[in-house]
Amino acid sequence: MVRIRRGSERSSYGDGVAGEVSRIEGVTRVQRTFGFVDVSGFTAFTDLHGDAAAVEVLEHSRGLIRRYASVYGVRVAKWLGDGAMIVGVHPEPTIEALVDIVDEANRRENAPRLRAGVAVGDVIMFEGDDHIGQAVNLASRLADLAKAGEILAPATINSPLLVNTVLVPHGQHTVPGIKVPLEIARLERRV
Repeated sequence: MVRIRRGSERSSYGDGVAGEVSRIEGVTRVQRTFGFVDVSGFTAFTDLHGDAAAVEVLEHSRGLIRRYASVYGVRVAKWLGDGAMIVGVHPEPTIEALVDIVDEANRRENAPRLRAGVAVGDVIMFEGDDHIGQAVNLASRLADLAKAGEILAPATINSPLLVNTVLVPHGQHTVPGIKVPLEIARLERRV
């Protein structure tokens, strides 16, 4: 049985030291930034336009995700059908990558828009390449809550190092699986 001491954990909502690694009783915990991005309305789009159009949308969105992950030095951890999970050691490059991915994809005419969620926190590194924890779950739930074209994050994720991104308050929201309502922000390109 693995026990993690509660006193050694940090919040999954944006505080702590980026990239920090700790081992507690055989469990490796790392702080990472997680982003989930997917094609909003993909099922309806596929039903209306067919498989060939769906494949073209996937090829384009995956191409953007690969390109900006490479530019910002973040990793595509998993492809999830019409979406992806990206992971970064530091919040700023992960956030900037998501903003560029969603912004560029959403400028395309006659294509479904992307949406995303992002969160930072300590997670368990499982079997060397998987991440388990609240930050992963929160980023996924925020992506689910986002409307087409939106990127949602906990309001606490703000950083003075964000160069191209601003946080716009989005109010307090109940997030499925999270006990306490959270202050959420929309991430937008700085103009």
